Amino acid sequence: MRPISLIILMLFAMTVKSQQTDYQFSHTDSTSAKTHKIWQVWINVQNWKQWDEGLKEAVLEGEFAVGTKGKLIPYKGPKSKFIISEIEPNKSYTFKTKIPFGWLIIKRTLAVKNDKTYFTHNVEFTGILKKILGRKLGKNYRAMLPIVMDKIKQIAESK
Repeated sequence: MRPISLIILMLFAMTVKSQQTDYQFSHTDSTSAKTHKIWQVWINVQNWKQWDEGLKEAVLEGEFAVGTKGKLIPYKGPKSKFIISEIEPNKSYTFKTKIPFGWLIIKRTLAVKNDKTYFTHNVEFTGILKKILGRKLGKNYRAMLPIVMDKIKQIAESK
């Protein structure tokens, strides 16, 4: 393959990957708050309901660490269990919830650029039903993300 063709193919692949769908999407916001302030808001699981209007309660069954399990109790819909699957302190963490024939994976990441903190919330439905569940649940989830992110920003900036 000629080098120019390889570059075009790589650019196309990057563009396709960054496109958002109902089953894989993200939202990024920025704040003047330092990363550790956002991090503290994120890892305080019992207070997730302060910034996530859809949650009645969130419970973590132990320390905020890889392998720790928890429960999410939404106002609408069934309770769900989650497990923290990855943590890079003050940078990112991932938790996942079992859905029929797959997972709902949430990854939250932090980055600093030009004295601003950028925080991102990634959502991905996996498995054979990802498109169906993404269409059913993802649209509302995606619409709520900017509101949720703004609340996180307000909390972090007020600390």
